[in-house]
Amino acid sequence: METAVRGGDFKKIGSVLIARHGKLVYEVYFDGDAGTLRDTRSATKSITDALVGIALDEKKLSGVDARILALLPEHARKLENPDPRKDLITVEDFLTMSSPLECDDWNDASRGNEERMYVVEDWAQFILDLPIRGRMHLGEQIDPPPHGRYFSYCTGGVFTLSEVLQKATGMRADRYAQERLFASLGISDVQWVFSPLNVPQTGGGLRLSSRDLLKIAQLYLNGGSWQGRRIVDQAWVRASTEPHARIDDDTEYGYLWWLKSFKSGGKSYRAFFMSGNGGNKVLAFPELDLAVIITSTNYNAHGMHEQTEKLLTDYILAAIEQ
Repeated sequence: METAVRGGDFKKIGSVLIARHGKLVYEVYFDGDAGTLRDTRSATKSITDALVGIALDEKKLSGVDARILALLPEHARKLENPDPRKDLITVEDFLTMSSPLECDDWNDASRGNEERMYVVEDWAQFILDLPIRGRMHLGEQIDPPPHGRYFSYCTGGVFTLSEVLQKATGMRADRYAQERLFASLGISDVQWVFSPLNVPQTGGGLRLSSRDLLKIAQLYLNGGSWQGRRIVDQAWVRASTEPHARIDDDTEYGYLWWLKSFKSGGKSYRAFFMSGNGGNKVLAFPELDLAVIITSTNYNAHGMHEQTEKLLTDYILAAIEQ
């Protein structure tokens, strides 16, 4: 694998780390070193899931059915495109990328595309002001979606959870993360992105070292425990890594975690993982007790995720088999 990466068969790979049975067994840096903070873009959305789980466990949030506009009345008062369906939007809708808002980062024409959000000041208001999404369909009969939810990738909804966390916990999301999550994992060197109104961006862009990203995967592999200490509720970890929406025939979505099986050598291995632009992946394979980090700066490049998956299936999983 190293020969292939260094020989140019794989582009812009930053680091590869592998942990088996809770032990770091492989660590190599093709760009930077162990102290380099990696911009894994949307991969860090999954950290927001952990923060929501901790807030629920502390009874700061009533449940995943807590309604967003009830939690953010200052935004509700200024709401554009009012609709009774907006009043029903829950924390779970944003955790599963399935709110009814017209927000789709994978569609350049979408009113809620994240690139449009970044050029305005109040990002949460921008998202909550969006109209309700509509869908054309062939014929009058509409088949219900798998798991009862329509998936639509929306970074702005996950950012809005930053304001929800602050309202519920009384702490800004970055400070809550440091106190309730990172400190327990021995994570101290992080760099957040902030909105123009100084709200931490919980929808991605949080910079962490490769080793610290590995800790997040290992924490969830361990059912929410770290070195014998409970950090995230085990039932929450289980709920977060089971399917709540279907993305395509091969991929499902939990609570800000991707769910997919990867094939290697005729076998298939189930994983839950964090994923971000550039081909960044933080993967956990429960049956193998395996965590894998692949960081990459192949941003907006065609085939960026396929390249990462080839590293994973053709080299890493193949080595595990042997």
